[in-house]
Amino acid sequence: MNDAKYIGLDVHQATISAAVLDSTGKLVMECVLETKADTILQFIHGLRGSLHVTLEEGTCAAWLHDLLKPHVTEVLVCDPRKNALLKAGNKNDRIDARKLADLLRTGLLSPVYHGENGVRALKELARSYLALNRDVTRVMNRVKALYRSWAIPCAGQRVYAPRYRSDWLGKITELGVRRRAEIYYQQLDALRVLRQHVRRELLAESAKHGATKLLRQIPSIGPIRAVLLIALMQTPHRFRTKRQLWAYCGLALKTSTSGEYRFVDGQLKRSKKFLAIRGLNANHNHDLKNIFKGAATRAAAIPGPFQEFHAGLVARGMKPTMARLTLARKIAAITLIVWKKGVRFDPEYLKQQAA
Repeated sequence: MNDAKYIGLDVHQATISAAVLDSTGKLVMECVLETKADTILQFIHGLRGSLHVTLEEGTCAAWLHDLLKPHVTEVLVCDPRKNALLKAGNKNDRIDARKLADLLRTGLLSPVYHGENGVRALKELARSYLALNRDVTRVMNRVKALYRSWAIPCAGQRVYAPRYRSDWLGKITELGVRRRAEIYYQQLDALRVLRQHVRRELLAESAKHGATKLLRQIPSIGPIRAVLLIALMQTPHRFRTKRQLWAYCGLALKTSTSGEYRFVDGQLKRSKKFLAIRGLNANHNHDLKNIFKGAATRAAAIPGPFQEFHAGLVARGMKPTMARLTLARKIAAITLIVWKKGVRFDPEYLKQQAA
């Protein structure tokens, strides 16, 4: 007798709607829980059998995953962007919980990776560093937008430098606008100091992870890129092949085809139609994509095996933008090899199609 139970949790800030199905899809029970650890564990301990739980990726997903994992057979955090079946028909918390439980039972959910608790501190520091980077860029854009709105050319980086600020502020005649620029400069200075502080903490934390030395062997992967790769990927073993990594970081080609087969003289044959390429996949980790694209841009500009590889692609007629994309994909594949196998970087990896 199959005693498996499938639990769907529709999680909100104050409450969680829970639905429990048995192996045949019959509703066993449903309830509304308070979003508190004690209440949730009391509910789980009241159930018998093999418990399989699912919830959508969100603000509380990491906390709930770590809370439930020791007490159930399986915890699957699913990708809400791929749960198209939840959007069909009527929608409320109770219905969503039932649908999640049923999709888990039938194996139709796309999991989001949660694990590797040993990198939690590194991951949180990396998130802070990346957020501060975005904030600094946003304030810098506001500074330039202010000058441009008053027809003051401000190309280059001098507009941000403290030693030239009095000259730049002197170009603004309106008192209120000048004060606004001063506030932006104060915000920029504060964010830069805080970012530098978090950067030091991030590099200090990276010393606890042996993978940092492995990744830094790869040309164009410096200390910051190496530690961010560890924080964002957590482990290379979650990617079975390089193509899975390419899809995760937005470097996979999205193709489209239809009517692939036909019958010729009573035999099934594959059509010779070419695959239609629709660009790169849109659902990806943007920070990871920026790391590999930045590494490719830098590698193409400095002498070394990557620059030779890039120049060879361009010499064969490939557009420079496509050559950089190909180099980014190659750097991602080499990163997976070096980290997963624990080997040193070898330029020969550029000549082989290794997973």
